[in-house]
Amino acid sequence: METKTRIILICSGKGGVGKTTLTANLGISLARQGVRTAVLDADFGLRNLDLLLGLENRIVYTAQEVLEESCRLDQALVKHKQEPNLSLLPAGNPRMLDWLKPDDMQRIVSMLTDKFDYVLIDCPAGVEDGFKNAVSASKEAIVVTNPEVSAVRDADRVIGLLNTHGIKPIQLVLNRVRPRMMASQEMLSIEDVTDILALPLLGIVLEDEQVIVSTNRGEPLTLTGSKSPAARCYSNIAKRMQGEEIPLIDPSKEGSGIRDKFRRLMQTKIF
Repeated sequence: METKTRIILICSGKGGVGKTTLTANLGISLARQGVRTAVLDADFGLRNLDLLLGLENRIVYTAQEVLEESCRLDQALVKHKQEPNLSLLPAGNPRMLDWLKPDDMQRIVSMLTDKFDYVLIDCPAGVEDGFKNAVSASKEAIVVTNPEVSAVRDADRVIGLLNTHGIKPIQLVLNRVRPRMMASQEMLSIEDVTDILALPLLGIVLEDEQVIVSTNRGEPLTLTGSKSPAARCYSNIAKRMQGEEIPLIDPSKEGSGIRDKFRRLMQTKIF
């Protein structure tokens, strides 16, 4: 029987493009929309998703113990206290990389589909065994990249592999967009990236210092109720995933409101 659960791989190719941060914030945003969401950390070598969600101190069991049948799935799932619709299944010991196979990942995900509406798989960077294991259990994919030549090239390679595995739809999130650098042509434009990768654009995320602050605190921006540019972008992406028609942000217009306000302030006479 075909499951209605959406199993979405969040992948990148190049490391450090903000893939795990996107996974955490989308997980929170979807949970806030009332859908049961699981985030699965498939990066068994470098586990970070628990840190970004602030759940590292609550982990007792992991995917490893579930596969070894030394605990039940519900014992390993870490439910978020502030967003009860969100649960994390943590990655196991890095030694799992020595024996984990695609069948193991499929088994884990099949267990999650009985309990959740969305399963977001945080895929390890690169195209090695970790990627192959994660993609084997996925139905859809979100490719995350930055508007940089090396990141886009690696994303293109990943898209080719996703197509080979029959993953669809494949959508694009362009992260760390800097409007000023795009305007001065010091960074690839949105049109450049979408032309090269030939993927539908699910959303863009503006460069935002608050992302670093929230990451260090283990509090995703979408959890804090922040009105920062990146928080707004994450929320919009989650709404589009749910079928809402949310217009894409135009980077060329971002910041213009602040500039206009400053200009008016400078023109105001102070007595």
